[in-house]
Amino acid sequence: MSNTNNATHTTGPAPRRSGLPPRAVVVTRPTILEQLLASHGTLAQARFFLDSRGQSLGPAQEQQRVQDEAVHAVVGAIPLSWRRARVTRAELDRFLFEPDDVVIAVGQDGLVANVAKYLQGQAVIGVNPSKDLYDGVLVRVAPSEAAKMLGAVVDGAPCEERTMVEARCSDGQRLLALNEIFIGHQRHQSARYELHVGDQSERHSSSGIIVCSGTGATGWAKSIARQRAECVRLPTPAERSLAFLVREPWPSVVTGANINDGRIDDGVAFEVISAMNEGGVIFGDGIESDAVEFPFGTRVKVAAAPQPLRLLCP
Repeated sequence: MSNTNNATHTTGPAPRRSGLPPRAVVVTRPTILEQLLASHGTLAQARFFLDSRGQSLGPAQEQQRVQDEAVHAVVGAIPLSWRRARVTRAELDRFLFEPDDVVIAVGQDGLVANVAKYLQGQAVIGVNPSKDLYDGVLVRVAPSEAAKMLGAVVDGAPCEERTMVEARCSDGQRLLALNEIFIGHQRHQSARYELHVGDQSERHSSSGIIVCSGTGATGWAKSIARQRAECVRLPTPAERSLAFLVREPWPSVVTGANINDGRIDDGVAFEVISAMNEGGVIFGDGIESDAVEFPFGTRVKVAAAPQPLRLLCP
């Protein structure tokens, strides 16, 4: 998902809560080449696989070179007195972040969204391995600037705060997302539910609901908004407000299509009650593998999360 970069609300660093040196946590995700090797075992087999489909291994090898150089530069920029850790995206749900960690996401913008939901106020530095590969909306720091940015953390440089989305289910499950949360059916077929927004309510049969933050307002939500003659104004990253958009609501004798979109401001209750006997899910930032089940009768309340993402920018 793409994002917007006009957040203006900043805060200083969180106070240090331990006597230990800072810890830099470098987060990456598998490259195309690493995924190919995981699937095919050897470089020769990966090359054969691509050749048989009229593709070349060259672009994947070049991306790997750029990524390796970026990680090497970042690791080399970490002060010798600091502690350090390396984490892959697949390990995030099992990694224990410390309150004073400085998190360095090296890769595409989506990696920042992947790590954001596991944090509790830790500063994040997004490092872009190459402007030719990634847009760099959330990963704005060049590898050569990593040392300067780590020094800025020590000096107390302010962080840009970005509002996140929080979903809380009646069965106790909780989900966080930086860009958006999807509520619907796991196979993206008709989702049936009851929608409550403020003092309005309506039964729906639709392709699901997107609830976005300002960071996600130029991604999936914007693609939906562009197809509509009239649509709610999407929030900016610094706003505490969220926006919801119902995808293709179908009017029938038992379902309506009057509540299509709207804002979720502080104090506005937004609740969805599942009417799906099977297949109901809630997931964030496009990660369907990390979905929360949403069976019949379950209620989910969605609001701005108490804790924002704290992004350190150049």
